[in-house]
Amino acid sequence: MADQVILTQVDNKVATLTFHRPEKLNALSRELLQQSIDTLQQWGRDPDVGAIVVTGAGRAFCAGGDVSNMAQEHETPLTLEQQIDSLRERQELSWLLYNLPKVTIAAVNGHAMGAGLGVSLACDLRFASANAKFGTAYAKVGFGGDFGTTWLLARLAGAAKAKELFMLGDIIDAAEAQRIGLVNRVLPHDNLLSEVQALAARIAHGPLTSYRYMKANVNLAMTTDFRTLLDREAETHLRCGQTEDHQEGVRAFLEKRPPNFSGR
Repeated sequence: MADQVILTQVDNKVATLTFHRPEKLNALSRELLQQSIDTLQQWGRDPDVGAIVVTGAGRAFCAGGDVSNMAQEHETPLTLEQQIDSLRERQELSWLLYNLPKVTIAAVNGHAMGAGLGVSLACDLRFASANAKFGTAYAKVGFGGDFGTTWLLARLAGAAKAKELFMLGDIIDAAEAQRIGLVNRVLPHDNLLSEVQALAARIAHGPLTSYRYMKANVNLAMTTDFRTLLDREAETHLRCGQTEDHQEGVRAFLEKRPPNFSGR
């Protein structure tokens, strides 16, 4: 286990991806990124996965890029275009968390910094330990922001606050992160993962087609006009109406009992 850069588990329809470089505060090495991307792509296609939880081993969620390897990377004989292509490939981690047809949940157990902040914000839901800390960290190493931090921070916290977090580089605690809209809830540190797993299981056993289109439509709403969204809702709302889960929900309502969804 010590040599594994990620840990994976699927239980009760909840898939859990744990960044596992605790000695490096789960900094994003190339190996960790590629294995995480491969795993998420597999889970996105797996009908037995209803929700995905992402967390970190040890005292950090993710400290961002692996700064100790940056000097070595600058010595690599790659053109600027090749370096850009490589970063685009690694940033697929954020895109998958944001775009997969499954609900993704960040269980932020500790520091989420730089790219680690971006990865957490790319998830649909974010639950933070009371011990969690958040920051951009880019100004400290002369970078501009990657892994979607610019786009996500501006939309979640507003442009003015995003600029402040980028330019001043202040680290904020979980309560402040919740206040400005970066996390949904702050949970007791010792109970974080158990409470997040319970919430994830609740989602994983729900109407999965409905969740798929809820996620897609809210994402679309961030970038499109009202008429386009109304047209999209007409299609997806009625698509959900064709599912077994919709029929079960109606039966359960009429019979005054909790629904027993199958995900179909």
